[in-house]
Amino acid sequence: MQIAIIGSGYVGLVSGACFADFGHFVTCVDLDEQKITSLAAGKIPIFEPGLDNLVASNAEAGRLKFSTGLDAAVAEADVVFVAVGTPSRRGDGHADLSYVHAAARSIATALRGFTLVVTKSTVPVGTGDAVERIIAETNPGANFCVVSNPEFLREGAAIADFKRPDRIIIGIEDERAREVMAEVYRPLFLNQSPLLFVSRRSAELIKYAANSFLAMKIAFINEMADLCEAVDANVQDVARGIGLDGRIGAKFLNAGPGFGGSCFPKDTLALVKTAQEYGSPMRLVETTVAVNDERKRGMAQKVIAVCGGDVRGKTIAILGLTFKPNTDDLRESPSIAIISALQQAGASVRAFDPHGLDGARSIFSDVAFGADAYDAASGADALVIVTEWDTFRALDFGRLKQVMVAPVVVDLRNIYRGAELARHGFAYRSVGRPSEDREASLQAGREGRQ
Repeated sequence: MQIAIIGSGYVGLVSGACFADFGHFVTCVDLDEQKITSLAAGKIPIFEPGLDNLVASNAEAGRLKFSTGLDAAVAEADVVFVAVGTPSRRGDGHADLSYVHAAARSIATALRGFTLVVTKSTVPVGTGDAVERIIAETNPGANFCVVSNPEFLREGAAIADFKRPDRIIIGIEDERAREVMAEVYRPLFLNQSPLLFVSRRSAELIKYAANSFLAMKIAFINEMADLCEAVDANVQDVARGIGLDGRIGAKFLNAGPGFGGSCFPKDTLALVKTAQEYGSPMRLVETTVAVNDERKRGMAQKVIAVCGGDVRGKTIAILGLTFKPNTDDLRESPSIAIISALQQAGASVRAFDPHGLDGARSIFSDVAFGADAYDAASGADALVIVTEWDTFRALDFGRLKQVMVAPVVVDLRNIYRGAELARHGFAYRSVGRPSEDREASLQAGREGRQ
């Protein structure tokens, strides 16, 4: 099939490369000439494991092209996916649909023959209706259907998610779209990927509902972590105990510094605003948003407390700037709030991230970036692990102790154990686990029973 994808950002580029790998012929369109020129030259503007090879192989095979020419790409297409950004609108938190509406108007003038226009962007309920109206008003003679097909791609695992999805949600209002969308995703049928056809408005809500529910799980376990610290319990034991219940599940029950990224913060806020607009407020999601915002700031206070309640004149090393591993995305990352609060409290900050330094330089001021974890830790009064990159999971603490002013580690991802750090002479604090003296005692007891 001939597919055009409008928007060559994260969702558009991953989707385009994967569709091409299925055997479809795909043109990714973007107004950013520099981005298109770079993509055509094989330069990938984002870090996503495996994406560079996938793009290169399909471009070489002639199944994947990049262009700034929307009209030609749409005119040739059987299906046009809209994958433009929908950031939170300044001032009110609603999703900004200006890019979606602009894409709809441009698509309308270029349509030739029966074409499916599919919203891949994350959009509020009713957006498909608006897109349909815009196209019909712009080109009254157009023969088209508007479909909702939300994406469920995890940054760092997007290709696997696209090719081996839990579900494929397709929202339709015109039965002509069913057969075409089934053909688009037919290469996945051997994997028995569940193709779920629902109404267009239901599909639009499913994406927001899914992300908001997962965000609530994170906020819940983070509040449980605070309670665990207060009563000297272990949040990891609690998470495992409740996660073994099949009705709850173990995923998204890792306590930490709060959620960030391009989806959860934006989508929870957009769902809150949509619910308020329709007079059906979602109190749980509203609270999730507030709890998460407070969580990030609270992590800076944890670091300050470990440093004796005052970080003025001290140097804090931050390991991990992206909101999660295996991405270069810093959007709404906990590191932003943590670093800002530490600087406001008078600390100097040194930092390192395996793939986030380019983006970090445009966000953070007065931060010294290290060449690696040990360079960042040089001269530091405390080391804070914010993102659980694999490269931080086996640090050489003997080497760290040599370069740091004070042997203090604040582990916001619970990568290490207090007893292990104590053997290296480090003061150690984690999230939602027993005080280090008690944990060392418990660990000794476990070892004695073995």
